[in-house]
Amino acid sequence: MLDQVTPEREPAKTGITSTPPEIVSEKDISLQKVNTQHLENTNDQDEELQPHLHARTFLAVFAVCLIYFAQDFALVGAGAQGQAIAAHFQSPEDTPWITAPIAILTVVLCPIVSQASDYWGRKWFLVILSLFGAVGGLIVARASSMGMVIAGFTILGSAFGAQSLLHTVASEVLPRRWRSWAQAAVMVANGLALISGLVVGGALNRHGNPDGFRYHFYIAMGLFLTSALITAFAYRPLPTKLQMEYSFNEKIAQLDWVGYALLASSLVLFCMGLSWSQNPYPWSDPHVSATFSVGVVLCLLLVLYETRFKKDGMFHHGLFRGNMNFTIALICVFCEGIAFFAANIYFAFQVSVLYETDSLIVGTRFAIAFIAAIAASGFTGLYCASAKKVRYVTFVAFVVFTAFFICMATANKSSSMAVWGYPVLLGWALGMTLITLVTVAQLSTPPELIAIASGLIISVRSLGGTIGIAIYNAVFTTATRHMGPNVGRAITEAGLPSNSVDRFLTDILTGNITGLSSVPGATPTIITAGVDARLDTFVLGFRNVWVSALCFIVLAAIASLFLFDPSEEFNNRIDAPVEKEEDMYSI
Repeated sequence: MLDQVTPEREPAKTGITSTPPEIVSEKDISLQKVNTQHLENTNDQDEELQPHLHARTFLAVFAVCLIYFAQDFALVGAGAQGQAIAAHFQSPEDTPWITAPIAILTVVLCPIVSQASDYWGRKWFLVILSLFGAVGGLIVARASSMGMVIAGFTILGSAFGAQSLLHTVASEVLPRRWRSWAQAAVMVANGLALISGLVVGGALNRHGNPDGFRYHFYIAMGLFLTSALITAFAYRPLPTKLQMEYSFNEKIAQLDWVGYALLASSLVLFCMGLSWSQNPYPWSDPHVSATFSVGVVLCLLLVLYETRFKKDGMFHHGLFRGNMNFTIALICVFCEGIAFFAANIYFAFQVSVLYETDSLIVGTRFAIAFIAAIAASGFTGLYCASAKKVRYVTFVAFVVFTAFFICMATANKSSSMAVWGYPVLLGWALGMTLITLVTVAQLSTPPELIAIASGLIISVRSLGGTIGIAIYNAVFTTATRHMGPNVGRAITEAGLPSNSVDRFLTDILTGNITGLSSVPGATPTIITAGVDARLDTFVLGFRNVWVSALCFIVLAAIASLFLFDPSEEFNNRIDAPVEKEEDMYSI
């Protein structure tokens, strides 16, 4: 990051070179003036200086962890309760648009916030965006229509634009050798929030309480508000020279506005096209084909613009020079994002359809994954900090991910007991991957670009999730749209009179299983045949989701083998301390 306005001290050796001259921008020139010491080598004696950190530093880490807790409590509420919320407003076709605004806004806002925070500082972006999260939570809790729900999640989703800063602040205020521990702390907060969200959400929605989701998002509102207030008082970063050198207009001019516009428009159109596919339009319909095509064209224009014309934008070229670690980390985290959103949306959905009717038990089953993730985070943080290696633990994490998706793809309506154990695999994979990928990305890029690097990592992860949501909706709908014919065929073959088929189908497709016994001619054998056909159709839809995610995870596992371990970067240097150097290094 940037040097703070403190007495100067020669930093530790970083092993990272400065941005090449051909891509130096006005910002880079200023960074080279401000951060000359960050780009110089020093002797081994300086590397061994041990900083003495105090409460101010650890309060900063606690504050960002609390914001992460609030975000993930809301996120798991959107994912695990999305089906129930959409059903409450009789809009099941809009289910993807409960979580999609969060993912889209994370992708779009993270690069903007990350770049802007270099000029205006991190603190008020964290505070203000968290307050937006509180407002969004309140709107969802008070919603009277599906449109109001989506609007609430859109406002709430803007809080996730600060997510990259959470990873940035946790890392840059601590010594580099503690970087994996910093990310482990963030992931523990993540795990605790997801466990709390699942259990609390399950309890609130137990026995079909129609207002359960409202109470959940009232709680989310309170968490966002509390985290914003604590951050305002607990996180007190020292000002940087770069914050004071530019005027407001000069800072605005440094941002990548063309790139932001292309990213937002391409992503929204791409996802709308995929979400409309077979829901309700065929691919040949202009709603799907035209929208999707325009999104793809805008995406290609973004690639061309960022590659040829904007070398210091949100895809700053300095991130990709010197080694391939950052590029590989982006590929891997993209695939990890796809995987997480598959689990976040469809695991609880599958359990509730095939195995459980009690929402609390459904939440508890999913919570097992995040209990395992907390344990995996501690293990991964310890291993990376002590061994100073990330390569093979990243590969192992994706192998575990692969095992989870294979297990879920082979599950059927009789796999209830086995599915109790599968979340352990998911949790270990989640707890390992994000720690290693964020750590290797931050340690493999110039320190003055840590916010932009973190922003890209989180943005690309959410991009994977956004695209994943659209893909999963398409493949799941492709299978389940045949539910009526499948059930009709099964009950007809079982002997149900033809004049009772329509009523039977109406009841079973609307979930009125208890009403099937009153259908004329419906025997227990016929009801069992119809219910089995319905569940088998769901099994096929879920299998499509898990296989789709599995393909991306295999790609990530292969890519992770090409990482190299930035062992020399695990040192005592602090990129952006919140304490004065005389306080940290005084005896």
